[in-house]
Amino acid sequence: MSSITVRKIDERLKKKLRLRAAEHGRSMEDEVRSILRSALAKEEPVERDLGTSIRRRFARFGGVKLAPLPRETVREPPSFDK
Repeated sequence: MSSITVRKIDERLKKKLRLRAAEHGRSMEDEVRSILRSALAKEEPVERDLGTSIRRRFARFGGVKLAPLPRETVREPPSFDK
């Protein structure tokens, strides 16, 4: 197994961790492992599609209804003879 060291932890955070570990009857180190396990188990897959990512980010603001564009005939291509 590997080890990591986390520096510069806020004292309030460390106190909360110590209290949470005591509530669960385990060491602070065990509590951190448990927190990391549960946090990483809930990890959602990363979206690779930009459009889907943008839609998901702005979905809470609601959708936008746009009128369909009118269909037009295709114009003649330009002539470059002159």
